[in-house]
Amino acid sequence: MTTTSPLQIGRLLRSTTSGCVIGCRASELNLPVFGGMVRIPLADGTQIYGLIHNIQIDDDGLIRQLITSDNVPPDVLLDNRNNRNVPVEIGVIFIGYAENGSISHLLPPRPPLSLDEIFTCTAQEVISFTGSGRFGYLRHILRAEDLPQAELLAAHIRQAGMFHRAQGDPGWVQSITRELVTLLRDDYDRLMSVLSAVGDVNLP
Repeated sequence: MTTTSPLQIGRLLRSTTSGCVIGCRASELNLPVFGGMVRIPLADGTQIYGLIHNIQIDDDGLIRQLITSDNVPPDVLLDNRNNRNVPVEIGVIFIGYAENGSISHLLPPRPPLSLDEIFTCTAQEVISFTGSGRFGYLRHILRAEDLPQAELLAAHIRQAGMFHRAQGDPGWVQSITRELVTLLRDDYDRLMSVLSAVGDVNLP
């Protein structure tokens, strides 16, 4: 993911007030990453922020035929990956929004519309969002029990932690970890799962 300028990774397929599904070409799959932070600009200037929690690559009739072949020529593989019509589906959970330059960790007031563009967040956007307030956006992740919470939090902390440390704030990771301990203090099993995943985070 770029740290200097936003990159479009796809367009919105469907959405709710708490999340959305993005469609992108297989050839663009090197841009979005699990746990990466993304931004969806709305027509009124509102910016919706979210985290990628799932990347799904569906099959189709051609894939089912190719998978049973003994040898798949390299040019067929490239053609399938670069020109395939079936989109890669990327699940995003919303974690907040910005309106009139003010960042909020509440859910956005309205969902984005079909075919809206989705961009990767720059390092500065990640720092601004995650450094605002008192980690209120964590409740959206912890409330979504159908998501791989521990791994998602670890991936997010790794990305945001690198950006914060590069900007001279090495204590951000400790701060968000302490907040997670506070939020999950009454759920020992989930706390241990989250701390185990976060403990595997290695910041280069």
